[in-house]
Amino acid sequence: MRQFMQTFSNVIFLGITAFILYVVFDLSKGSKSLSSFYFSSSPLTWITDISKGVSSSASMPFPSSYTDGRTRKTNGDQKLEKIEAGLARARDLIRETTLKQNQLTTLEDADYVPQGDIYRNAYAFHRSYILMEKLFKIFVYEEGEPPLFHFGPCKNIYSMEGIFINLMETNTQFRTQNPDEAHVFFLPFSVVMILEHLFHPITRDKAVLERTIGDYVHIISEKYPFWNRSYGADHFMLSCHDWGPRATWYVKELYFISIRVLCNANISEHFNPKKDASFPEINLVTGETTSLTGGLPPSNRTILAFFAGGMHGRIRPTLFEHWKEKDKDVLVYEKLPEEISYQETMKKSKYCICPSGYEAASPRIAEAIYAECVPVIISQQYVLPFSDVLNWDSFSVQVSVSEIPKLKEILMGIPEDQYLRMHERLKQVQRHFMVNNPPKKYDVFHMIIHSIWLRRLNVHVK
Repeated sequence: MRQFMQTFSNVIFLGITAFILYVVFDLSKGSKSLSSFYFSSSPLTWITDISKGVSSSASMPFPSSYTDGRTRKTNGDQKLEKIEAGLARARDLIRETTLKQNQLTTLEDADYVPQGDIYRNAYAFHRSYILMEKLFKIFVYEEGEPPLFHFGPCKNIYSMEGIFINLMETNTQFRTQNPDEAHVFFLPFSVVMILEHLFHPITRDKAVLERTIGDYVHIISEKYPFWNRSYGADHFMLSCHDWGPRATWYVKELYFISIRVLCNANISEHFNPKKDASFPEINLVTGETTSLTGGLPPSNRTILAFFAGGMHGRIRPTLFEHWKEKDKDVLVYEKLPEEISYQETMKKSKYCICPSGYEAASPRIAEAIYAECVPVIISQQYVLPFSDVLNWDSFSVQVSVSEIPKLKEILMGIPEDQYLRMHERLKQVQRHFMVNNPPKKYDVFHMIIHSIWLRRLNVHVK
């Protein structure tokens, strides 16, 4: 009965949320969506331009200045209108760039590399990025104590969670101390650290996520007006843990309305590309990426394809069944022989097989990009990192699970000139996956920020 009531309450909340999104956000039929000008070649046509936005606070039936039946704009209302006007101008400038892109021959930015086909729309991305650097402001809530808040791991498979939190905490370009000028608000909790310090391996009480994150959002919503005025639509969290999506379930606004920046960007687990952003899972053993980059030139890469990893998830058993230690050109290992170096083998392979494991995301995708080894991505319903900007088809190969038996045939069938182009594009796109401290333009930190910026552009808080 208890489980039934929980399911029933979730269904009811879904219905209420859908009603809020329809009535409160007021999706305009006449407005142009960002997908119509920014993602003209993108299959992700889900970005929506919300033209009227979120109305008054969910917890307050009238504005605080309501008197004598008349509404007077507060200073906070005027500041919010100024923010929204700035975002509207940014949207118009990106549209203008897209419409005029055929007239543009150069991009005056020494740090920008628009060559090749790695971007869906190089000019729109460039204009959007420059506007982000100029305008975007993020407020980081200071409530909460380390290690559960304001802290996270900077090494191992969950490193990007801690690295982003650390870089965001110390950033002076995007972070603002004035919440009234912020475009988005960051909830700086670490799912990894909550589970490491509070999750009991025997009792396995997942309610620690509910208590910690639920209490935190409650404190924020009571202390500040910003969460309530938008139902959390201009707030974001970030997690690279497998349970990142699960952690947000306990606060329904966070789950259904807020921006969730996740490594585990699995549509089958309710990742919603309309508002959520995918970012790469990067396994930093030493905390740095410099030793991971580079590799042999294409002419010296003697291995057709390579993979080494554990037998887990739904895809890898099929991969092992057909290819585990069965072919001299397609090297697939469950346990890598001691005399073979994992990183060096990637650096002398043409293609690196990147199958999903327990979760859709795989750190091998970033490892392959670093090693200039064309990723062969085998996943189901996985939204690739930065795919609203990057054209993954230009520098990777995507193979369905049903095509695994034909893997060698598919790779051998790729013409040499096409492979060489993909290899060259890998070197170009590598900069967008590099971890730098301090951050550098167009690196992974800035690409994450840009993904958040794009999603905020499509919400009008009112």
